[in-house]
Amino acid sequence: MDTVKDQTWVILDALQRAAAAHGVHEAEELGGRFDEQWPQWYAEHMTRTLADSGYRIVRTAGDNN
Repeated sequence: MDTVKDQTWVILDALQRAAAAHGVHEAEELGGRFDEQWPQWYAEHMTRTLADSGYRIVRTAGDNN
């Protein structure tokens, strides 16, 4: 099992889902306007998507970042 490859796929999938959903958000909720707050929107969407799929972001012991 290639952990990095598997983790990359999870993040890629979440980004692709966010991109598709954000396009709908801009078109339907913002009337086609560019979303200046897109980074916050993506982060929230990806957090929900990952949590709904059973993933959890945790800081490892000793990680100060």
